Amino acid sequence: MNIFKLAFSSLLNRKFTVLLTVFTIATSVALLLIVERVRVEARSGFSNTISGTDLIVGARTGSVQLLLYSVFRMGDAVNNISWDTYQTISSSTKVAWSIPLSLGDSHRGYRVLGTTEDYFKHYRYARTKDLQFATGKPFSDLYDAVIGAEVAKELNYKLNQSIVIAHGTSQVSFSLHDDKPFRIAGILAKTGTPVDRTVHVSLAAIEAIHIDWQAGVPPAPGEEINVVTNRQSDLTPKTITAFMLGLHNRIDTFQLQRSINRYPKEALLAILPGVTLQQLWDSLSMVEKTLQFISIFVVLTGLSGMLGVILSSLAERRREMAILRAIGARPIHIVALLLSEVIIVSTVGCLLGLLLLYGFLLSAQSLLAEKFSLSLSINLPSYYEIFLLSSVIIGAILVGCIPALRAYRQALADGLTLKI
Repeated sequence: MNIFKLAFSSLLNRKFTVLLTVFTIATSVALLLIVERVRVEARSGFSNTISGTDLIVGARTGSVQLLLYSVFRMGDAVNNISWDTYQTISSSTKVAWSIPLSLGDSHRGYRVLGTTEDYFKHYRYARTKDLQFATGKPFSDLYDAVIGAEVAKELNYKLNQSIVIAHGTSQVSFSLHDDKPFRIAGILAKTGTPVDRTVHVSLAAIEAIHIDWQAGVPPAPGEEINVVTNRQSDLTPKTITAFMLGLHNRIDTFQLQRSINRYPKEALLAILPGVTLQQLWDSLSMVEKTLQFISIFVVLTGLSGMLGVILSSLAERRREMAILRAIGARPIHIVALLLSEVIIVSTVGCLLGLLLLYGFLLSAQSLLAEKFSLSLSINLPSYYEIFLLSSVIIGAILVGCIPALRAYRQALADGLTLKI
């Protein structure tokens, strides 16, 4: 304790330099913890993009590609699935519910998803959360649309506003279904998932806007089927893009998956969303590791700065060390003094870095949630974060051994020859 008191008094005599060192360590530790929080929360949010769905079924392709276009609305399907196949599989006694998905159109760069009202009943994210309406209700009329929170915010859309769907998924489209506009019947609450960037319509509506198209080509002027005639037509889908399944018993998941993958009438692929999400995240692990490397490098830079400050101060403290030796301090006491200073500086730096982390979370939490759909929770440090803080302190002690050993080797006579 006497060594620590002496170390603390010595640090107070050099408070300006010490404060700069503490601040350097604090900012580097804060960056390390912020990167770790962002990494953990991003991974958690990514894995919770879809929950409660046991299988996603689409045309046979790569599992990641199927996940990307069915859940993240990225890319396109290589083929469609016949409606008969969907009905056959979804009518299995093992299946509790199913959600058909039809993709291929867009609205001002946002994907349009054709589905049924079961989508709003059974779709889950973040483990147990279901879709909620900020305003309005699910589509009830043929030309009703339900839009995600981001679509409503970015395009400044309101309830009952009229919108036009474009053919295809490009940012700019010249093939518009402007003869069959939709009315916004509902706006979903923010989820932080691709649902926020999606325009939802009924499967019948997807059929209705394409009923007079032939092989992706719009009808000639004057040959369009009007809205009134559309409502009287048979709008049963012929094909869909993919579908989601929820089972009565998850024990049947692998058995049903094998059965679907061997389906004789069509080449199908059934994937487990959780497993495929993990595969997709692993493919992005290089970015995660790069962020960790950068933050660790910043911490090492902070510790190197501390080492430089201590080494440069040794020359000024030769007289102090010599006096301590002269009054009976042993070399081990000099080493203990310097290491005590390192422990105090690094510990205070870590604590200040922790405060900077919480300050960042308090100030940027709403901004990150709004701009990046990233929810950073304000909670106590995790075991891994405590491990990181302990590692920084241990690293500082190891770095502090260099000047401590140098002071240990300084001869008593070297200090006593200085003029006092």
